Amino acid sequence: MKILDGKEVKEKIYIKLKEKIKNEKLKLHLSVIQIGNNDESNIYLKQKEKMAKELNIEFEHIKLDKNSSEKDIIEKIDRLNKDTKVHGILIQLPLPSHINTEKIQNKIAPLKDIDGVTDINIGRLIHNKNCLISPTASGIIYLLEYNHIQIEGKNVTIIGRSNLVGKPLAILMNNHNATVSLCHSKTKNIKEYTKKADILIVAVGKKNFITKEYIKNGAIVIDIGINRFENKGLVGDVDFERVKKKTSLITPVPGGVGQTTIAALAVNIYKANKLRESKNIGEK
Repeated sequence: MKILDGKEVKEKIYIKLKEKIKNEKLKLHLSVIQIGNNDESNIYLKQKEKMAKELNIEFEHIKLDKNSSEKDIIEKIDRLNKDTKVHGILIQLPLPSHINTEKIQNKIAPLKDIDGVTDINIGRLIHNKNCLISPTASGIIYLLEYNHIQIEGKNVTIIGRSNLVGKPLAILMNNHNATVSLCHSKTKNIKEYTKKADILIVAVGKKNFITKEYIKNGAIVIDIGINRFENKGLVGDVDFERVKKKTSLITPVPGGVGQTTIAALAVNIYKANKLRESKNIGEK
């Protein structure tokens, strides 16, 4: 069993990215819109601000009142879409219940959609064309590639079908020629899928959901879950201590996918600038 160290991968990506930004004399700018004051969102915002500072990327935090209307939010997005100095726009989730998340996300110009959530970027991903991809999904690919893990021909089981992670990850794995099973709350006999998986990826938001009975010997297990556990801090969706003995490779929580996600987000800011220069994705 080997631990897949996300921090090590992130640091390697940062070194290369910092060099590119410096050599190309780029002044990249990230704008994050937050609606309301959510404690978890605040933690993720600090991580993004820290990443930007480390890579000399300008960071703009736009905080709106929790009672802001969709019109107010769209006006802010439109301003950022038109601002040529802004290279990446991100809507910090979750949004208040009166806001249509999909509608708001799709107001972001596809070339500035560094979360890869707009219909245009998802559509291009389906067609395996150059686009901005979910940072968690592409971060997992970086993690596997860095550790020389072949994806092609592997049986990959993903548990969780969110628009931000599960669905784009399933498409991305398929684009890498894996055979993909996408499981969710309505899937019957999940163990039938997980026990066949060469690579098992879990994103359900339930602590210790995956036990050793769910995996086959020698499997690679990627844990995307982040759950707060009383007296134990952060834990994943996988029962790490018991499962690790059956795996060949496994990610820890924290220190695994979260690290490569923030690195992939940084890459997307750089990539967004490149795509805009080449006009690879048509603006809205």
